[in-house]
This record gives sequence, structure tokens and C-alpha cells, in this order.
Amino acid sequence: MMPRLALLFVLVLAVAGCKEEAASVKPAPVQLTLEAAGHYCQMTVLEHDGPKAQIHLAGNSHPFWFTQVRDAVAFTRLPEEPKDYVAIYVNDMAKAESWAQPGTANWIDAEAAWFVIGSRQLGGMGAPEAIPFGTRAAADAFVSENGGAVVRFGEIPSEYVLAPVDSGNPGAPMSRSEPAGGGHATGMHHAAYAGEVKP
Repeated sequence: MMPRLALLFVLVLAVAGCKEEAASVKPAPVQLTLEAAGHYCQMTVLEHDGPKAQIHLAGNSHPFWFTQVRDAVAFTRLPEEPKDYVAIYVNDMAKAESWAQPGTANWIDAEAAWFVIGSRQLGGMGAPEAIPFGTRAAADAFVSENGGAVVRFGEIPSEYVLAPVDSGNPGAPMSRSEPAGGGHATGMHHAAYAGEVKP
């Protein structure tokens, strides 16, 4: 009787281990296509220059797309957004063809990337960008030409991605309790962040 109980116990542990391992496996990045629309602005992602991001939520095979990496970082910082994301991928700009052509398949895990913040290069929606690179050397080379600082994903200051942009260009996500100001000519970008338009 004891060997059967021991065998049953081992099988239960094995099944539990397999389930835990399956749950911890990140979904693979999805190739960017013309159908992808920005989560906040609802504009075609490929129509804009600069690096992009995709966030995968648990149990959802379709990622949320972001026209700027800055917006994806803001998504993770806004309290009203879901927190069950299981993977965040960003373009590796070290492998990008150009700023205008950041790539559709050169994705890297945001946690493994090096980000340049505070540079002279604005993102695709006209706001300061968090520019991802696959290596520290590539990020440092970009800083030497464009200014800025190199940080990891978790070191990007919340105020950098949440503060509105004063130039009249679309800014980063603001808390839905804050009024929208300025923004894109369509009003969609700021309105989505302020809760006036649901993405």
C-alpha cells in the first residue's frame, strides 16, 4: 500500500511542477503587422517612427501594442491598468534598420534591455522616449551621439513616462483623474489617458 501512496505522491508533485513550469514560461513576441493599433492612441503603430513595445497579459494571445516604448512603461505604472502582464517586449534599436524603420521582429525582453532616457531623440508620438538596446555598449554609443542616460527598465522614473509634454505634441499617459491638455490634433492620444476615450 505504501509504494502506491508514494507513487501517487510523486505523480502529484510532477504534475504540479509541470503546471508551475508552464505558467512561468513567457509567451513569445508577436511580429508587428499593419493591423496593430496603439493601445492608447488607436493609431496604426507602423505609421510612426522609433521603437515600439508589446505587452502580453495572462490568458490573452493578443498583445497590447504601444506606439512608443514610453507608453508601455507608463502602462505598468498606472494604477488603473491591469497588472497581470506576463511579458513585455521592445524593439532592439541596435538591430533596427533606422529610426524610421525600427523593425517588426527584432524584439527583446524589456527586463533584459538597456534604455536611454533624456536624449535629444523624441519618440514616434513626439514625446521623450525610453529607447531600448540589447547591449549596454549600443546604449552608450547612442548616448555619446544624442545625450541622455542609460538605465534598466525598473529604473526608468515614473515621472519621466507619466508627465505631460509641454511642447504641444502628444505626451505620455497621465492619470485618468488628471485633465487632458494639448495633444495630437485628433485629441485621441491625450483623451485616452485622461479617461475621455477608452482604448
